[in-house]
Amino acid sequence: MSSTRWRFPGGAGSAVSGVVHQKADWHSIHEKICQLLIPLRTSMPFYNSEEERQHGLQQLQRRQKHLIEFCYTVSQKYLFEGKYEDAVPAALHSLRFRMAMHGLSSVELVPAYLLLAEASLGLGQIVQAEEYLSQAQWTVLKSTDCSNATYSLLHRNLGLLYMAKENYEEARYHLANDIYFASCAFGTEDIRTSGGYFHLANIFCSLKKLDLADTLYTKVSEIWHKYLDDHYQVLSQARIQQIDLLGKQFVNDTGLDEAQEAEAIQILTSILNFRESAPDKAPQKTAFVLKTLIMLYYQMMKSSKAQEYAMRALTLAKDQQLNVQEQKSIQELLTLISAEEDCPIS
Repeated sequence: MSSTRWRFPGGAGSAVSGVVHQKADWHSIHEKICQLLIPLRTSMPFYNSEEERQHGLQQLQRRQKHLIEFCYTVSQKYLFEGKYEDAVPAALHSLRFRMAMHGLSSVELVPAYLLLAEASLGLGQIVQAEEYLSQAQWTVLKSTDCSNATYSLLHRNLGLLYMAKENYEEARYHLANDIYFASCAFGTEDIRTSGGYFHLANIFCSLKKLDLADTLYTKVSEIWHKYLDDHYQVLSQARIQQIDLLGKQFVNDTGLDEAQEAEAIQILTSILNFRESAPDKAPQKTAFVLKTLIMLYYQMMKSSKAQEYAMRALTLAKDQQLNVQEQKSIQELLTLISAEEDCPIS
């Protein structure tokens, strides 16, 4: 377990370079944002009019907001990939920029505190995670305009904390609240709500309540399958109609950012592992998860990975003698992926 200590005191004064090892900082985030920082570190020019000054301030705020969102997404992606040390510098930068833009007590700081808490949990630093979560809770408590999405994130991280402490009763309470607030913000069948169901399933798995875990894993799989299938159908229809889509649309046609893609991979591969190791193999459910992973990697333009899962799904379907329609749908996916590898879209 890593012994590295990452701290960001309640005050904003500490520079990131004084807290984070410079090499880790550079590898994690600084290299990615170096050029973006230059305009922020340049003194504001003299403006001839109030209108010009306001325009300059708006540009500065847009740059700050972009950096906040970029650092947040990078940190989230590292978390979903299990790269907890790499997640910390990006989260610290996000927190620092949020403090500069919103002040020291704004609810806008909460998402960054939660990233740091989750990274600390991943590094086995439970006490430090509790400190970040306490800071987040206190900030939310003082706020009068906290969104349902932020409440959801807070409860999800509290759920993860209590899972790490093996206090599953308290963890279930917070994850139930996570699902409630996420449902209020996005809907019960949204991919942003699915994380709460997923972590709740993990608890039931730890408690050996496999039937309950199975039900929730199935729900999560269905949410992601529906989301990805909608995008897959659009792409398929475009190819059938031979529409000349711009290359840019194929760079990332999942409709997800990098962090959400990493989350999808983490969740779906975890569910696949559960399916393949469960006493009741349930080949139909395993094939369903495999097909969802195929669509994910296909839309991420990672054809070799999509093909790998398609071959596994087809082998499973044949070995377990799944119905002809199931085998046909998998074969169609495999054919489509193979054709694209032969004639890649540019």
